[in-house]
Amino acid sequence: METIERKLTRGGAFILQETQAADVFTPEEFNEEQRMMREAIQEFVDRDVWPARERFEAKDYDYTFELMRKIGEMGFLGVSVPEAYGGMGMGFVNTMLVCEYMSGASGSLSTAFGAHTGIGIMPIVLYGNEEQKNKYVPKLASGEWIGCYCLTEPTAGSDANSGKTKAVLSEDGSHYLISGQKIWISNAGYADLMIVFARIEDDKNITGFIVPNDPENGISMGEEEKKLGIHASSTRQVFFSDTKVPVENMLSERGNGFKIAMNALNVGRIKLAVATLDGQRRTINEAISYANQRVQFKTPISKFGAIKQKLAIMATNLFAGESACYRAAKDIEDRIALRDAAGNSHQEAELKGVEEYVIECSILKVACSEHMQSTADEGVQIFGGMGFSADAPMETAWRDARIARIYEGTNEINRMLSVGMLIKKAMKGQLDLIGPATAVGEELLGIPDFAIPDFSAPLSQEKHVLENLKKVFLMIAGAGVQKYGTELEEHQQLLLAVADILIEIYLAESAVLRAEKNVGIYGVEAQDYQVAMSQLYLYQATEKITTKGREAILGFAEGDEQKALLMGLKRYTKYVEYPNVIALRNKVADKVAEDNSYDF
Repeated sequence: METIERKLTRGGAFILQETQAADVFTPEEFNEEQRMMREAIQEFVDRDVWPARERFEAKDYDYTFELMRKIGEMGFLGVSVPEAYGGMGMGFVNTMLVCEYMSGASGSLSTAFGAHTGIGIMPIVLYGNEEQKNKYVPKLASGEWIGCYCLTEPTAGSDANSGKTKAVLSEDGSHYLISGQKIWISNAGYADLMIVFARIEDDKNITGFIVPNDPENGISMGEEEKKLGIHASSTRQVFFSDTKVPVENMLSERGNGFKIAMNALNVGRIKLAVATLDGQRRTINEAISYANQRVQFKTPISKFGAIKQKLAIMATNLFAGESACYRAAKDIEDRIALRDAAGNSHQEAELKGVEEYVIECSILKVACSEHMQSTADEGVQIFGGMGFSADAPMETAWRDARIARIYEGTNEINRMLSVGMLIKKAMKGQLDLIGPATAVGEELLGIPDFAIPDFSAPLSQEKHVLENLKKVFLMIAGAGVQKYGTELEEHQQLLLAVADILIEIYLAESAVLRAEKNVGIYGVEAQDYQVAMSQLYLYQATEKITTKGREAILGFAEGDEQKALLMGLKRYTKYVEYPNVIALRNKVADKVAEDNSYDF
């Protein structure tokens, strides 16, 4: 734990109050150990992963498996595993850092690494008893064994709890017989241990089991799946036919499988978000390098405004994603530390720490996966015809990136979850959503304050805009809840629009707070480009919020109410002085072109 005093707020509370720059953690605050760890991973990836693109494309599953073993030897498979079970026992920020830089060069390795460290190991660490943890976790943390996670079924995708795989207790009560089919199982082809979910009798919820992969025990597999991308990530169907599992291999309690699955997904979502960051960075760097080298009309294409626009938006989106991911990671880490200090077991502390920020986890998964996809897409475009060629890196990046919008719950599901969980927290009394929403409603009925605030301090106008954007969310979400009550979740398109407002606010605020904090430390001049990117992202966010807000209002309000809400939307999305967006884009693009890389 750092000695710096930070005010820690509840998950989702960012939308209800102002967050101070001093209370967020930024990538610039990585300590020496974290920087050294990052350099070690970068060296490994640059040596063994990035040059091996052709091997991954040739579906060399053995090479992916070999790399996983090497990562295990380096200790990075067990970065978040307690030292008592053979891991490094590091905090959540470190876990995110390792995940980010291990995942940037290959979607195949990223998938194998994420599946193993996230949903292969952590369910046992967080829900296993001492005997289970001592028996299985050290082998998984070292890379001696590789893990996989068998949840998805042909008829159970987003509705994970509807799985039909059965677990039948033997007559002597010594073991369960598991029978069923699982699909899209990452790492299945070389997994030594499986986390398997099945239903006992007619239980409402599924149950988790720890199952060693033994073909002699009724476990068989389909062929390696033919996929759009991630070609060297082993993905197979897994079939269980009266697979014998000792009763002591039940994970947690009977019927607790759905909870295990959901909490694993929460961790998986924020780790998936951070896993996209270095991929974006490498894609941007390849695009910049090509744009500087490619000459048309006797000019490098990086000098053309159309290319500058693309480079600037790619860099800005990455900056915002970095800011938001590590802001949330530190909040989770500090929440875990608070629970540890309060006497909770580390298992309970970690579970509750992540659970507190489920809203942020969903937000980040959506935003960063879509930034990754758009970055890869623009990377293809910058390369032009070469981008469409498999001989260039962009084609692979584009295909590998696409899965991120589906993994760990589709982005549509996560959008609705982010708003739904916020409302649930409010209903449980954990957050006061009604009070601020009511206050905004009353403000709309009052006479507007036409006084121009003092914007002399750096980013003060941006913080004012953010304050008003939060009012947009409260205005629309409050009106939606008032009209539909508990039936709001049935109005999915409204939820999707409101979720986009929530997402953009969190990303924009994170970018602004990061720039503000660094301005306070290093000065305005030194952080000129961070300020520019935060301003640019906020403008983009405001435009999107305006569009989505109008869509939502037109979808559920009529007559005078509609007019009042549209007037409020206009009022809360305006700037006193609008930024010169083209100038900001040019500023950012010229910087990355000059550096020949993203280096902020």
